[in-house]
Formats: sequence, structure tokens, C-alpha cells
Amino acid sequence: MLDVETIRRDFPILSRTIQGRRLVYFDNAASTLKPIQVIEAIVDFYKNHYSNVHRGFHTLSQEASQMYEEAHEVLAKFINAYSWDEVIFVNNTTEGLNLVAYAWGLHNINEDDEIVLTVMDHHSSMLPWRRIAELKKAKVKYINVTNDGYLDYDQLDHIITEKTKVVVFPIASNVLGTINDVKKIVKKAKKVGALVVADGAQSVPHIPTNVRELGVDFLAFSGHKMLGPTGSGVLWGRRDVLEEMKPFKVGGDTIRDVTLDDVIWLDSPWRFEAGTPNIEAAIGLAAAARYLMKIGMENVRQHEVELVRYTLKRISEVLGEEIKYYGPTNPEDKTGVVAFNIKNLHHHTVAKALDFFGIAVRSGMHCAHPLHYALKISYEEPPPAEIPKNVDERLKRFGCVRASFYIYNTKDEVDYFIGALTFITKVKEELARKPVEAVCTGT
Repeated sequence: MLDVETIRRDFPILSRTIQGRRLVYFDNAASTLKPIQVIEAIVDFYKNHYSNVHRGFHTLSQEASQMYEEAHEVLAKFINAYSWDEVIFVNNTTEGLNLVAYAWGLHNINEDDEIVLTVMDHHSSMLPWRRIAELKKAKVKYINVTNDGYLDYDQLDHIITEKTKVVVFPIASNVLGTINDVKKIVKKAKKVGALVVADGAQSVPHIPTNVRELGVDFLAFSGHKMLGPTGSGVLWGRRDVLEEMKPFKVGGDTIRDVTLDDVIWLDSPWRFEAGTPNIEAAIGLAAAARYLMKIGMENVRQHEVELVRYTLKRISEVLGEEIKYYGPTNPEDKTGVVAFNIKNLHHHTVAKALDFFGIAVRSGMHCAHPLHYALKISYEEPPPAEIPKNVDERLKRFGCVRASFYIYNTKDEVDYFIGALTFITKVKEELARKPVEAVCTGT
């Protein structure tokens, strides 16, 4: 198990107060806090080693290049890749998923081919392939989500067909936390020869990841969700597929030679890392991966399971029918995410009120609008019988509050959170008609 109190000392921001109260950071699915080890790795690079990479024989450039290349090796170890050259550094999951769509999909999807997505997808996973389908006149199909927050695996046999060229899905839902059955999806996709693209943004930071066992062809994830800097991320790809792909972006550091008539591209990963890279972000991400490997991803996973189990128990005991909860109720089936609404109180109001207690959560539709419409995730009780046609009306009425945990969160923080929610439920009628500031400060 994790030594959480020791871990918390590595995060300077946890000493902050918000609204005069200690910070409780439950917005980890959006982005995680940064330990001092990551901060110092970036500062050290800027202070002592800064230079551009792969562009000079002087000492600083050689040092920077070595640090940048070693970062690829560290991330390869973190996900158990076969080799560091399967690891492409990108700015975030979004860029990684777009890279696959445009560098592979644009050249391999043809008219009347089928692209299989899920209703659970984050927009960053769904929209690139919808754009490819539009450009190539292909067909998009969706795997539905059951009312209790799981993918509908019974659909696989008729959704994935001989026409399917690519299957795209999240390993874990960013809204519900649901951990999907990767092997079941991969088995069906491979049976028809389809490429498999996995969105690992919400899984890699929380679950031990072994790309050799997953069976997918591509896996994308963000560094800022696993203690690393913003502007850092990884696209892992199968070597044989990468070797067939042309670059998504072209320019400096992607080529071996250029003539007026021809281009000879570098091997992976460099052919996919055009221009001056985000060097310090890669170095910071490597420091984050080392930190998590030292802790042990099995321990990270177990810690989150226990926090979710405790949170759901406390919600049931203390808040009961006041709370609408979404997603799997078995903590073993989900990451450290608790999505909920206080009945008949807008989710943004709840989030703002929680901020007065120093508690950071996210509210809204979490870049997964189709999922909210499919499950009718709304603060209204009962939820709207039909999805409004007016966009503004839809955006106002659908959404939820998301509390998400990580390695530095504690059961004491959960208790404090439950206490804050208890207060909010008691004054929710006031909150519905008065400014949050007035209710929470007693003015």
C-alpha cells in the first residue's frame, strides 16, 4: 500500500489554502498535481543543460539530446514496450489520436469502409475519426453503453464486421471510470483484420499497462494526467504499422535527406516528431514515470480502488437518495472516478459551492456529450424525457460533477468532502435561488 503522507510531502501545492481552507484536489482526471521531483527535473534542464536536440555537436546539445532520448526509454519501460523507438512524444492524447487518424486513417480508410467508435468516447477520440469518415466517405458505427455504465459487448458481433477497418475505444471512461474489456474488443477486431486504437488517457496513469499484453496497435496517453507537465504525452505504436506510415506533420528532424525531387524520412519515432520538440516536458514526463514506477502501479491501482469503495460507502450512508450516482458500483470495475449529481441542483452550482470548502472537482459534460445524452446524465429529477433540440438547452440541462482521486488523496479528505456535500444538500434550495457566495459565506 502507498505511504500517502510521505507522498503528499512531495507536492508543494498541497500546502495551499483555498477560500481559507486546505486544498483538497479531486480533479485528477482533468490533470494531476506535480511532485517536486518533476519540477526539479525541468528546472535542472533549464538551468544546466538547455539546448536544442539533434542539432549540434557541442556539449549542451549532446547533453540535451541524451536526456531527451533517455526519456523515450523511460516511457517505453513504463508501458513495457518492445523498444524505445515505438514511443512517439506528442503534446497530449488528443495529438496522438489525431496523428493515427491522419497518418494512418487518411491513407487506409476508403469509401464504404467502417469505423467503429463507442458512445463512451472522449471527443478527442471520437472526432478525428468522424472527420476521416467524412473525408473518405466511410461509415461510422458506435458501440452503445448500458444503463449501468459498461460497453454493450453483446453488440460486438454485429457492430464489428468484415467491413470494419479500425476500432477505437477508451480503456477507461473519463466520466464513469469504467474499465473496458480490452481483450474482448481486440479479439473481435483482429478476427476481421481491423486496426485497434486505444485511448489510454484515463487508464495509463492509474492501471499497470503492458502494451505487449494489450494486443492493441496504438495507445495514446497524456503526461499531465500522470504527474508530468502539460504539453507532454505518448503515442505508442506497433513497429510494423509505424514503419508503413508517413508523417502526420513534416519539417525539421523528420527527414534523413531531401532533394528537390524526393524525401527520405527518418525511422520512428523521429519521423513523427517534427520541429523542435517540447524537450523539458519530455524530461519532466520521464521524471513522473520514474516516480510512479518507484511507487508501483499496482499500489496506485489498489489505493484508488479503496478510495472509491470508501467514497461510495460514505455517500450511501450519509447522503442516500440526495445523490444520483453514475457508472459501475463495483470499485474493481472502475478507476478512481466518482460521477454524481445532487438532485435538482445544477452541477456547476455544486462545484462552485465545493470550491468554498477548498475542494476542487470538475463539472459539466467532460468532453463526452454523447455519453451524457445516451445515459441522460442530468441534475434534474427526473431527467429530461427527451434530448432537447436546442443546443443551449441541452448544454444547460445535462452534465454532472466528477470527483477523481490519485496517489496523494486520503480517506480523511473523502470524509471532509462528504461533510461539504451534506451542507450543500441542506441548503440546496437557497443555492438554487441565491448566489453561491452569499449562501456559503452566510452573507
